[in-house]
Amino acid sequence: MYIENNNKTVTEEMKVEQIYTGCLAQGAYYIVSENEAAIIDPLREVKPYLDRLEKDNVTLKYIFETHFHADFVSGHLDLSKKTDAPIVYGPTANPEFEAIIAEDNQIFEIGKVKIKALHTPGHTMESTTYLLIDELGKETAIFTGDTLFLGDVGRPDLAQKATNLTQEDLAGILYESLQSKILPLDDSITVYPAHGAGSACGKNMQKETVDLLGNQKRTNYALNQPDKESFIKEVLDGLTAPPKYFGMNVAMNKGGYESLDSVMNKGLNPIPVEDFENYAEETGALVLDTRIAADFHKGFIPNSINIGLKGDFAPWVGNLIVDVKHPILLVSDEGTEEEVITRLSRVGFDNVLGYLKGGFASWKNSGKETDEVKRISPLEFTEQFTEDSKIIDVRKISEYSAEHIDNAYSKPLDAISDWVSTINDSEHFFLHCAGGYRSMIAASILNSHGIRNFTEIEGGFNGIKKTEKLPTSDFVCQSKTL
Repeated sequence: MYIENNNKTVTEEMKVEQIYTGCLAQGAYYIVSENEAAIIDPLREVKPYLDRLEKDNVTLKYIFETHFHADFVSGHLDLSKKTDAPIVYGPTANPEFEAIIAEDNQIFEIGKVKIKALHTPGHTMESTTYLLIDELGKETAIFTGDTLFLGDVGRPDLAQKATNLTQEDLAGILYESLQSKILPLDDSITVYPAHGAGSACGKNMQKETVDLLGNQKRTNYALNQPDKESFIKEVLDGLTAPPKYFGMNVAMNKGGYESLDSVMNKGLNPIPVEDFENYAEETGALVLDTRIAADFHKGFIPNSINIGLKGDFAPWVGNLIVDVKHPILLVSDEGTEEEVITRLSRVGFDNVLGYLKGGFASWKNSGKETDEVKRISPLEFTEQFTEDSKIIDVRKISEYSAEHIDNAYSKPLDAISDWVSTINDSEHFFLHCAGGYRSMIAASILNSHGIRNFTEIEGGFNGIKKTEKLPTSDFVCQSKTL
């Protein structure tokens, strides 16, 4: 499952495990009591859950969904088909498949513990928080989905089209949900959110993934507003446009999708180098190169796009490719193809047609045409820099606002489709991000548009700053620039 860390709570009668996946900043939850289990907001690949159930010798009784997720495709359907466990949504949900639609305050029993559905609309109208009650009847934890994060609350602008409500309306509904359902709960209750820092579902999330509700009551800005009007203003302030693929993920979670087994069987199709180019032309597929930037810049298939697997791979695919149905051909390090397809499927990109057999080495060794990106070190950049140098900074606006090279242009990567046509290729420019991951993505996209008169900077702004040789703006704490 490519999990980065797990948090566990274990008692004699109950086990709660947070399964946190860093590349999506997403938390799923596995709860066991006696011989029964529940899973909340599972990821697309379900084998790790099946392995846990078998190891613990327990039966999956329920699959709880906090809402129709926008930033990833849940594993609820495949998991239900493989275990016969019913899927549970909160009030007002209307999925296009069989599911239990819980009533507000409805109780579900798992072994000796209970899970109570608390309808908490606002992020979406079906959003539901699940309250865990232990074998002694003590309320011990809440699984808040995108209703309450650590340091933030879920953005209330994603469900506008589905509800005919404004973002202000939804923010007001979220305020009432928090006031009536969450804040009255005891401070000792553990908060288990669906996302952490790095997710586009919030703007001010903490790096921690578990906290006590009492601490959130004290430190979360959204829970400390004097009234509804202030809450609405603060929660909506600074929201950037949501990624364009979000709506497609919602549709898949609500309407259904192809099984991951089928997606994997189709994608694990090795295509010989002599057939790869024709295959791409005939299908109109995007050639996606998932190697690290340090390898990609030295040589790649012309017009291929680099989004490195070792980074925030899936969210950037969603942000930049957008159409989950677009056919994709892979160029990957040998042995990583299954991981690539799995991580693509997490954000709904199921139309992988195959991969280049033998990786880029087979292409290069065949004598076929290759391309490259000119890359220099931060020190070389400072030596080449003049007052007339043009610099494009592709970091987020908040990063740029916090500190940047004097006179650099702010052109965030997630908006590259809007600004790529404005680039004058007759004038050389330098290109950087924070560390080199995003700038190489931008470099590959620029190359595919025929823009080649630039130099990308290895190590990005972090490396440039260490040289202490170029003027930068005064540092401003990023939390104040959101």
